[in-house]
Amino acid sequence: MTDLSNQKRIASQVLGCGLHRVWLDPEASAEIAVAITRADIRELIEAGSVEAIPAKGVSRGRARIRDDKRKYGHRKGHGRRKGRKGARNPRKEQWMKKIRALRKELKQMREDGSLDRSTYCKVYRKAKGGEYRSVAHLKTQLESEKLIKHEE
Repeated sequence: MTDLSNQKRIASQVLGCGLHRVWLDPEASAEIAVAITRADIRELIEAGSVEAIPAKGVSRGRARIRDDKRKYGHRKGHGRRKGRKGARNPRKEQWMKKIRALRKELKQMREDGSLDRSTYCKVYRKAKGGEYRSVAHLKTQLESEKLIKHEE
């Protein structure tokens, strides 16, 4: 068997890949051994005697399965966690989510006329002060204080 390391090196440069990704056809080893220039190697590439093996990637299959399980709620127990409770769900993000929902609901109520402007301002400030736990809590408080105008 002839030494085709030089041809393999030239082919890797021509193909633009690493040495280990160059495939040389074992049946065409005689023609490959004769090829000594880049032009010869290009002809062999066109003929299909020399090819670049496709690059191997890292499969995401296992990662997708794991992500699906985590979405379902598995693999999230105490032993999997690092950092305190606030590291995974920061208090500021909780507050932002809550206050945005409250303000959106208040604006909606003001626009459809169920809250007048003065009441809206008072309730808006109370929301900022952290008086309401959620949108449902806000609505129950407004109904109990009879601040919502119901259109019949």
